[in-house]
Amino acid sequence: MRRAAGLAFLSGELPFDDQGKIPDGITAQTGLTLRRLAATLGTAGLSLADVVQATVYLTHPEDFADFNAAYLQHFDGVLPARATVVAPLVVPGARIEIAVVAADRES
Repeated sequence: MRRAAGLAFLSGELPFDDQGKIPDGITAQTGLTLRRLAATLGTAGLSLADVVQATVYLTHPEDFADFNAAYLQHFDGVLPARATVVAPLVVPGARIEIAVVAADRES
């Protein structure tokens, strides 16, 4: 995480579990990735509610509907601005990567 100009920038997060494995399916991968982002934000006193922008990389465009349903379960109220891009990822088995920018109350 990098802080600058009142913002916290988190690099792309991937859906690795505690054993370094990636679960099957976009729904499980989306939930895990967002929980990992929330945990990282939490170490800085922030939460997903502080996210103002997200960039999502999906490997399969047909995953969008299931990804979106899982994504929406993790945000209350105003959603962050979001761009969703279909792109290959360099990690085998990963179907999603998410990078976020959060409003940083510490800066």
